[in-house]
Amino acid sequence: VKKLDEKPLLVEIHLVESRTYHQIRNLARSKAALTSARTTANAIYCPPLLQASIDAQSGTLHAEEKDYKTAYSYFYEAFEAQKNADDPKAITNLKHMLLCKIMTDCADEVPLMLDGKLVLKFAGPELDVMREIAKAYQERALDKLIKAQEKYKDQLESDPVTKFHLTNLHDTLLQQNLCRLIEPFSAVQMSHVAKLIDLPVDKVESTLSQMILDQKFTGILDAGKGALIAYQDTPDNETYETGIQVIENMGKVVDSLYTRASHLS
Repeated sequence: VKKLDEKPLLVEIHLVESRTYHQIRNLARSKAALTSARTTANAIYCPPLLQASIDAQSGTLHAEEKDYKTAYSYFYEAFEAQKNADDPKAITNLKHMLLCKIMTDCADEVPLMLDGKLVLKFAGPELDVMREIAKAYQERALDKLIKAQEKYKDQLESDPVTKFHLTNLHDTLLQQNLCRLIEPFSAVQMSHVAKLIDLPVDKVESTLSQMILDQKFTGILDAGKGALIAYQDTPDNETYETGIQVIENMGKVVDSLYTRASHLS
């Protein structure tokens, strides 16, 4: 292809390469392939829909890095180009725009966007799922999020980008709900926490274990008793910190005096 100088085709090949690496979670190579696609596209006249594909992939990779604001900008550019060309892929980028709003804690803007005149023609299950997920996120309602994921399973299965980030959103809401439930306790049975949150004990246990490892919760799991034991956060001891600083400064003074004494001798 390079020898034939088919630049538009070469751009599409790089895009396919970028998407493929993204699917197998090799983000470094996915970004490299996208950079090649963009570089090649900048050297030619790039048709609007091809540029939209580049923007959509750029948005996807920025979302992977949790840079959802930049991702939104790219998805918006792709959506506008595809909408103007009546490309059926436009609705996918619209979904990803809504997803970015949710992930940036702007879920309250989702209904306003969905009720806009320019979006009404895309109304249907593909967007209904985003409305329900935004509502669940606003209410921090894990049960509503799970119900929405089950209800619109077909729509989510066909969109791996949305499905991936909703899995992360599910984990975030689960951790937030667990923190809220266990906050009043210094020690609590795992079975009781599982009953309160209406999830299997092993799911609750694995999530709490990961939260402890990630230092999102201070405590230990007593597997023998099937209990979670919370530790109180110890406030910073200013006297201790000051004492350490004084000792370090004295050490520097002693080292300096020793150096001077060595020169005198």
